Amino acid sequence: MALDGPLRYGEFYPVSSHCAQTLNCWEQKITACLQAMEHPDAAHDISHVQRVWKTAQQIMAQEPSPVNPLVVLAACYLHDIVVLPKDHPQRAQASSLAAVKARAVLVEMAFPGQLIDNVCHSVASHSYSAGIAPQTIEAKVVQDADRMEALGAIGLARVFYTAGVLRQKMFDPQDPQALQREPDDRRYALDHFQLKLLKLADAMQTDAGRAMAQENTDYLHEFTTKLLRELDGDYS
Repeated sequence: MALDGPLRYGEFYPVSSHCAQTLNCWEQKITACLQAMEHPDAAHDISHVQRVWKTAQQIMAQEPSPVNPLVVLAACYLHDIVVLPKDHPQRAQASSLAAVKARAVLVEMAFPGQLIDNVCHSVASHSYSAGIAPQTIEAKVVQDADRMEALGAIGLARVFYTAGVLRQKMFDPQDPQALQREPDDRRYALDHFQLKLLKLADAMQTDAGRAMAQENTDYLHEFTTKLLRELDGDYS
């Protein structure tokens, strides 16, 4: 599980030198734990959680309410500590299972006890399928940062990667937009756009997350338009 390298604290979310040292220490501890639990899903590997943390820093930098960056860091890194395939019968419970496992990991690490409940809530509520509403600003930041991974170019790559793992078709060649049928993202990757991805911007919890999501949603619309043109033989 290759690392992208340490983040430069303060690049996105300004913190004091003491806070930066604390964040760096806990990032290293949690990363070491995750490396020992490596799983094969490349859509939820260490690079994914690192990107979520980087995005969370950008959101925190624009958030007017006070945010505890250590809670956000831990939740970003541990939110996918339990990963179930999208076709698993317990998929909707994955984030709750991750919260339970995250609590055990944090207790074993002697993470600040007064922060653990917030971290675990942030882990449990990050999932779209779980339908758990985030109750803290930290949980809202984590949810928005994770959902950014489903949008834009990265989201596009992850959708079709996951479809390949599940042996799904890219789209219905006869009705790619599902105009004459019910969309089914268990069969067609492109159907996942209208069933979930294109709805995410309106469901974002923070102003910064909403703005970022709208820009990347526009990209998915552009991709879909280009795909439909190519299916008609227009490659211009």
